[in-house]
Amino acid sequence: MNEFLELEEKIVSVLKTVYDPEIPVDIYELGLVYNIDVNDNGIVNIDMTLTAPNCPAGEFIIEDVKQKVEGIEGVKAAIINLVFEPEWTKDRMSEEAMLELGML
Repeated sequence: MNEFLELEEKIVSVLKTVYDPEIPVDIYELGLVYNIDVNDNGIVNIDMTLTAPNCPAGEFIIEDVKQKVEGIEGVKAAIINLVFEPEWTKDRMSEEAMLELGML
């Protein structure tokens, strides 16, 4: 397997351990992660959003993502880009997340 794909899979696995403290579903299944880009130097850029721009747990979530991703072997640094375009909607959630939250 391509080492970039392997690293991306590890990143996704780690992102699935990050939760918004108010929602019992991880940020990846919630659809808060828009893009993961790994470059040749082991720098990971992650574009992500929050369920609301004024999310009180926002700083905690971003720091949790940064620490966990930077803990992966092969990752030199994680740059977390908080974006609000496109705006997050529940349509971005996985079926698993919707089921967990009783929306299906």
